[in-house]
Amino acid sequence: MTVVRLRLDLGYDGTDFSGWARQPALRTVQGEIEDALGRILRLPEPPALTVAGRTDAGVHARGQVAHVDLPEECLSELDRNRRGNDPEPVADLDERLATLVRRLAGVLSPDVRVHRVSVASEGFDARFSALSRRYAYRVTDAPGGGDPLRRREVVWHARPLGLGLLNAGAAHLLGEHDFAAFCKKREGATTIRELQRLDWVRDPDGVLVATVVADAFCHSMVRALVGSLLSVGDGRRPVGWPGGVLAAAVRDSGVHVAPAHGLCLEEVTYPGEAELAVRARATRRVRTLSR
Repeated sequence: MTVVRLRLDLGYDGTDFSGWARQPALRTVQGEIEDALGRILRLPEPPALTVAGRTDAGVHARGQVAHVDLPEECLSELDRNRRGNDPEPVADLDERLATLVRRLAGVLSPDVRVHRVSVASEGFDARFSALSRRYAYRVTDAPGGGDPLRRREVVWHARPLGLGLLNAGAAHLLGEHDFAAFCKKREGATTIRELQRLDWVRDPDGVLVATVVADAFCHSMVRALVGSLLSVGDGRRPVGWPGGVLAAAVRDSGVHVAPAHGLCLEEVTYPGEAELAVRARATRRVRTLSR
């Protein structure tokens, strides 16, 4: 049996999902897509997806990436009714995958979309081959509240925020550190990460957007970082406070996790084809601070 690894590029509005990961009796992004694939390809059991980054309940994604391993022969199911009742098999794999994208659009609900399905390059692993993940967090401090048409993606902060203060506080968090103070601890998981970028801009419409890039993120890390910076931006905490919390390496009761709906996974980056497997092997190793 020949197995083919497929890469899925997808996005979703996380509002009505209980996060990415499949959970019994709950609606999740993983569960919806796996069930759709199983239905379309007439598989006895839904296939298992591996994702670049699990997102929490309410968090959105515009540039999420996943992979799935499937028996190549099951893709022949995509030939059925391709052109009316024409049973003629399709030799071109790309055409079959284009058909799969269309079928998924017809089965999935409008709040989740698979934009592209392609054969993964050799050595590709959606999770472990990734070089970085880029998130955006959107918040407005408009006195009268945010745009009601963007209420699912922009958080309203009731106090005025200073752009300079936000960026000054963020500067203390960059680099490779143990981010235990900003993560929910998981047994056996490291909290060492390399925060490559964290900066804020104010869009022409007044929305403040934080861009957050790291090699990977631990559970609740981005929202905790943003929460700490919002208290700096509105003057309740000094500029150096987030850096002090980071250095302490323990959860601080003063760090409030920002609401989920302001967060969106925008992009996952990968190395060139020749480096995919090497990157995956390196990432699987337990992280330790560089000496």
